[in-house]
Amino acid sequence: MSRDVLSRFAPTGTIVPYGDLPEQVVERWPGEGPTVVFVHGGFWRAEYDRTHVRPLCNDLAARGYDVAAVEFRRTAPGVPGWTATFDDVLAALRFIGGEPVLAGHSAGGHLALWAASRRARVKGVLALAPVTDVVTAYRDDLDGGAALALLGGSPEEVPERYAGATPGDPGVPAVLIHGDADAQVPVTQSRGYGHGRLVELPGVDHFALIDPESGVWGVVLDALASLA
Repeated sequence: MSRDVLSRFAPTGTIVPYGDLPEQVVERWPGEGPTVVFVHGGFWRAEYDRTHVRPLCNDLAARGYDVAAVEFRRTAPGVPGWTATFDDVLAALRFIGGEPVLAGHSAGGHLALWAASRRARVKGVLALAPVTDVVTAYRDDLDGGAALALLGGSPEEVPERYAGATPGDPGVPAVLIHGDADAQVPVTQSRGYGHGRLVELPGVDHFALIDPESGVWGVVLDALASLA
């Protein structure tokens, strides 16, 4: 599956601030159905924002879901995401309120699992190709030092940050979906998590899971419906 979904046009939702900073916004596609809060991926880096999940959000909204895509402060050269990235996700969830299904892809899957494990008020978690172990992400040098950029040091230098950034038991129903052909986040990240239900998809890459035009989108929809 190509990366075409990352640049595919989709209509913008209604943008609502939850804080004073430019990054502290949620993009909404209101619906009458269950609320889904989606946290985008991009290895926590500033160059990746919520625009690449608009196709996904529009598809869910067309199916009746009440959809919110969270934006948050991300890493930039010399600017780690600890603790701003994490604080923003929790602040956005408090702003949205209710008891949504919390979903995310890649680094967004990590943040979704992390927020639930910190007892954010959510009904369930859908994590698509998530990073679940930031120490291993550092050791494996995922995306050329993404974990280092997020946490501002190595596990030996800032062990308390790695401990604080590691998702624990989400405490609510959770489904992880991961393709075994994922070249960005190895499927071993999901296999080693130890919580929730893992759906492993043979021959599926990293980006198919957020592409409404992919052959596995139905698997994502079924998992979401089971949590909603």
